[in-house]
Amino acid sequence: MKEKLFQIFKFLLVGVSNTVISEVIYALLVLIGAHYLFASFVGFTVSIFSAFLLSSRFVFKEDKTKEKRVWWKVLIKTYLAYIVGFFLNLGLLTLWMEGLKLELHINKIMSIVYAMGLAGLTSHVVAELLAEAFNLLIVTPVNFLLNKYWAYRQKPKENK
Repeated sequence: MKEKLFQIFKFLLVGVSNTVISEVIYALLVLIGAHYLFASFVGFTVSIFSAFLLSSRFVFKEDKTKEKRVWWKVLIKTYLAYIVGFFLNLGLLTLWMEGLKLELHINKIMSIVYAMGLAGLTSHVVAELLAEAFNLLIVTPVNFLLNKYWAYRQKPKENK
């Protein structure tokens, strides 16, 4: 159990590093005049490659008692897993903001936000921030499971 929790912790650390890499690349590209969508795409693409490298080495280490992984297949599956997470995130954001109208529910608690000295925040911004926070609680475990049990899965060695 301790080993599994440590693996999840390492996965979360890789996720934090990926976010930093993605945002730094995004900021640098935007600052030199790149279109924000291009900058986002490049940041996302590079951060997933970083996730592949770090996860292969530190999170989902290859088990020598099982069949060897084919690195390029794992790389493709890693990209696909993160793309699934990306679209799940977009779908959930749409659900919270458009389907459940989270902003309307936030209006009821805005007095608490203002009492905390956060007067510059609108109910729409608070709803967007909460929606993304909710998504982290859903998308991160889904992404972990996709990576652990699909992208980095190893088959048992065949007895010859």
